[in-house]
Amino acid sequence: MALKQKGDETSAEAKKRRRVGFANIDTGVEASECIKVFLVKSGDEVGSTNSYCINPVDINQFFGEDGKIYGYKGLRVNIWLSTVSFHAYSEITFDSTSDGGKGITDLEPALQDIFGEILTEKEQFLQTFSTERNFIRNIVSDGAVVPCKTSEEDDHASNSNSEADGSMIEVIRMKQDSKPVGLLYSRLVPLVLLLVDGGNPIDVTDPRWEIFLVVKKVQDPLGDCIIDVLGFATVYRFFRYPDSTRLRIGQILVLPPYQGQGHGCHLLESVYSVAVSENIYDVTAEEPSDYLQYLRACIDTKRLLCFQPIKPAINSVVSCLKEGNLSKRICRSSSCPPASVMEIARQKLKINKKQFLRCWEVLIYLNLNQEYSKCTENFRAWVSDRVKSDIVDKDAVDSRKHLVEVPNDYDHDMTFVVCWSQNGGESDGIDGNLGGNQSTQDEQLNELVKKRLEDIVKITNKSGSFGSLQHGANWYLYQVCFGLVRSHLVSV
Repeated sequence: MALKQKGDETSAEAKKRRRVGFANIDTGVEASECIKVFLVKSGDEVGSTNSYCINPVDINQFFGEDGKIYGYKGLRVNIWLSTVSFHAYSEITFDSTSDGGKGITDLEPALQDIFGEILTEKEQFLQTFSTERNFIRNIVSDGAVVPCKTSEEDDHASNSNSEADGSMIEVIRMKQDSKPVGLLYSRLVPLVLLLVDGGNPIDVTDPRWEIFLVVKKVQDPLGDCIIDVLGFATVYRFFRYPDSTRLRIGQILVLPPYQGQGHGCHLLESVYSVAVSENIYDVTAEEPSDYLQYLRACIDTKRLLCFQPIKPAINSVVSCLKEGNLSKRICRSSSCPPASVMEIARQKLKINKKQFLRCWEVLIYLNLNQEYSKCTENFRAWVSDRVKSDIVDKDAVDSRKHLVEVPNDYDHDMTFVVCWSQNGGESDGIDGNLGGNQSTQDEQLNELVKKRLEDIVKITNKSGSFGSLQHGANWYLYQVCFGLVRSHLVSV
C-alpha cells in the first residue's frame, strides 16, 4: 500500500479542510469600560474629554445580567450631562458591528433607563445652556434658606457661608410635591442611579417628601445671580405615635466636583437644624452607606462634645476605666450611657438612641487620659466587651422574638403580631454570628474589635479634637489600643 504524501491531496479535500474552523466568539465588553459620563457647564465643553468625568457606582447593572455590551468593535459612548439644566446628550461611535453569537446590543433602551426624558439631541442640548440658563434660580426662588442651627443652645446660626471668591453657599429647603421641584428632582434622578449604591427615585407626588439643595450663588459679569446645585438630600416626614414626627434621610448626594468640601456636612446640619427648630422627634437615615454613617457620627460627636448634660455620664465611665479591673466586670453596668442621658440628647439634639450609642465610644475615647497606660488598656478591653455583648444580645433578642398569626375580618394571611418571650431560648454565646471553633471565634472577635477601634480613631481625627495621632500622648494611646494589649480582646 502506497503512503499518501501531503502534496498529493486533491483540491476538493483542501477546500474542505479550509472550511473547517472556529468562529470568533464575541466575549463582549463591560459597559463601564466604554461608557464615560462628563459633567459640563457650557456648550464649549461638550465634545471635550477634558471635561469632568464622573465614576459611576455600577453602570454595568443597566446592561443585562453580565453587564456587557455585544456586537461592537471600538465602541465609545460619551454622555454629556449639563449642570445648568441637567439635560443630557449621548455621543455613540464605533468602528464596526457584527453578530458574534450574542447579537448586537441595542444601546438606546439602556441609556433611556438611566437618563429618561432628559436625554436629548445635540442641537437641542446645546440650546439648553442659554434657554434654561436660569432653570435652577427660578425653582429655588420659592424655597426657604435653612439656617445652620443644630441645637437649641446654638444662637449663632447663619443662613449662608461666604467663599473666598465672593460666592455664597446656602441650603434651600423645598416641598417635593410642587411641579417645578418635581421636575428638578426628575432631572437629578440619573445622578442618583449612577452615583448612589442601590439608589432609586422617590415618589415626587408624596407631600411628605422634602428636598434640601446645597447651592452656590455667584454674580456673573453682567450682575446676574447664577446658582449652581452642589448637592441635595431628600427627607421624608414620618408620623410617630402618638403625636410627633420624625425625619428620615432617604438620599444624600454631593456632585463629584464638589465632594470633600464640607457640603455633605452642611446638608446634614441643615436637616438637624429643621428638626430642632420644629421640635421633630429625631432624625434617622434609610439604609445609610458606610460613609454616611461615618459622616453622621463625626457631626453628632462634635455636637455631643459641647452638650453639657452628658458630661457627668462621660466622666463616670472615664473614671471607671482609670480605676476598675475590667476582667472582673466591675464597670460593665456603667459602660452604657444612662437612658435619661440618651433621652435628653434626643430631645435637644434629635439624635436617636442607635446613633447616640455609635458616638458613645468616641466620646469616651476623646475624654481619656492618654498618658495613663492602664486607662487605655482598659478602654480597649471595654470596647471588646461591648462588641461581644452586642453579638450576644442580638442572639438573645432573636431567640425571644416570635410572629403569631391572628384572625381578622379582612385577610387572615396578612395579620400577625410580634411577641416577645420572657423565657426565650438561651443564647449560645457568639456562635450564632461567629462560626468555627473557639480559636476561630476569638480571631473573628479580634478583627471586629480592631475594626471598631479603627472607626473610633477615624471619627476622632475628623472631629479635629485630637489633631494628629502621630505625636506625643495621642500616638501612645493609638499604639496601646491597637498593638500592645492584645490579650484583653478575648479575656473579657
